[in-house]
Amino acid sequence: MNAAAFILAACMALFGVSAAPAETVPLRIQGTISPAVWQAYAARFVDVSGRVIDDANGSISHSEGQGYGLLLALAGDDRASFERIWSFTQTQMLLRSDGLSVWMWRPGNPHVPDINNASDGDILIAYALAMAGRAWEIPRYTAAAAMLADAVGKTSVVEHDGNLILLPGVTGFTVQDRPEDGPVINLSYWVFEALPVLQQLAPQTDWQRLAKSGLDLTAASRFGESKLPSEWISLHAAAPKPAAGFDPLFGYNAIRIPLYLIRAGLTDKTWLGPFEAAWRGAQMRGLPLINVETNQTAATLSEPGYRMLAALLACVDEGTPIPADLRLFSPTHYYPATLYLLAVSYLAERQPKCL
Repeated sequence: MNAAAFILAACMALFGVSAAPAETVPLRIQGTISPAVWQAYAARFVDVSGRVIDDANGSISHSEGQGYGLLLALAGDDRASFERIWSFTQTQMLLRSDGLSVWMWRPGNPHVPDINNASDGDILIAYALAMAGRAWEIPRYTAAAAMLADAVGKTSVVEHDGNLILLPGVTGFTVQDRPEDGPVINLSYWVFEALPVLQQLAPQTDWQRLAKSGLDLTAASRFGESKLPSEWISLHAAAPKPAAGFDPLFGYNAIRIPLYLIRAGLTDKTWLGPFEAAWRGAQMRGLPLINVETNQTAATLSEPGYRMLAALLACVDEGTPIPADLRLFSPTHYYPATLYLLAVSYLAERQPKCL
């Protein structure tokens, strides 16, 4: 069985299908962003060392950003940039003794003041390495991906009440760390499209079961009138609830949840319904960040990259074309620009009619 068929078989098993509907086919990623668009992103947010810079957050870098940078370099089919980003990640961030990446690198000294990890960043890096290793036939990328996936499974995927859950970081989120409301999770850390690939890389961990728990928790974490999840969720009680010590917001992290569902082929209203209701018309107005306890809008994100997420959802749900003002890449800041390109990469491959 070739690599593509092997990953497809894992996707089919993951979602319990016996045939291969189009939406379960894994993304290709390679070549889904034009070289010019990728170079515009790289010139703005990737420095000569391969560090992906979060320009709206003190110019730090984080494992999430390095993972996104790797994925987008693959989407731009740019092996040289991919190697630079991987080199920085490998030498400056894969510093932990357990094989995981530190979550943050900053320009000042010390560069790494906190060695905790962020499991979504680790997953994104492993996934990007695996997809690049397959696309460009580079075995060392695949080997590195397998090592990192194995480390994530051993340290960050844990049992809780008969389910597998993903800890946001090794430290700070367990019952032992938070006896009043632990464990605490963040649903935007479930990168659903990556989990079938990790199943092949590190089968010691039941990634299929982890994916199911993520979907179950997404369905169970529909809080307040908005029926949206908060960023940080406590699993301490019988039912999920917003975690203590965090604003109960459907916020900056959580807006990635529908993006990840769509990119994984989970486009049914079963999963996307609450996001569709909250984002109706948001491709023009901007994405609302909603307090799930009061149902009040805490802020509205109007940059093109944020509005593109609502446009993506409208395209997938109703075939609505992307608004004209969102069809040209106009980078503002790292995070919305990244979300924009992840959406465009998906649309170019699966929904080109919307573009």
